[in-house]
Amino acid sequence: MRQPRIAVILDENTSTGGTRYEAAKGYFRGVRDAGGLPFGIPYLPEVVNSVLNEFDGLVSVGGRFAYPDDWYIAGEVSKAPPSERFDVERAIVEGYLERDKPVLGICAGMQMLACLNGCRLSCDLRLSFPAADEHDKRDHLHAVEIVPESRLARIIGKHRIRVNTFHREAIAQLSPAVVVSARADDGIVEAIEVASSAFAIGLQWHQELFADTVHPGNAVFRGLVEAARL
Repeated sequence: MRQPRIAVILDENTSTGGTRYEAAKGYFRGVRDAGGLPFGIPYLPEVVNSVLNEFDGLVSVGGRFAYPDDWYIAGEVSKAPPSERFDVERAIVEGYLERDKPVLGICAGMQMLACLNGCRLSCDLRLSFPAADEHDKRDHLHAVEIVPESRLARIIGKHRIRVNTFHREAIAQLSPAVVVSARADDGIVEAIEVASSAFAIGLQWHQELFADTVHPGNAVFRGLVEAARL
């Protein structure tokens, strides 16, 4: 059986000036264990066309970097540092969506998918949603309710799972182009799907951190790889 080539956009250490690429190994293990061949992608404009033409699927990973001001709700702007990642990643994600190639967005990758399809973010979910639970807490797990009949529900096969949570930003305004496929119990959007795409799924949680465990969410990597085979 053919092994699809999956592009994995690298993260960077913005806390030390963004001088180093980095990415959790779980992204690569998740794709490998699902039957794909993962390749790390740097932030070089020269690689964009090759990534669009030579790879079968895309993982847009988590990270901390600024989005444009108009990607946020009125009165808010990003508190994160700028990054050369943004322009390269945007070009790649837009190209994959235009070609209807499969995309899995995780954390910041989900937010990229959402905003490219008309959603808007809050830079601090606790300010926009005062009743929300803590969502930026390492080693903390919380439940998410997966919407029945969503693509995510069909892939995972469960309607409620427990996930980790490491995010300060959150989707605050939805677009008709995006379907919510999971929410936390406090109402925060935890997963989305781009309605017009065969496979464009975003997860707010970090599924890569479960890659070496038995976790129902790992089926999303298998879903990406299967979609990339088509």
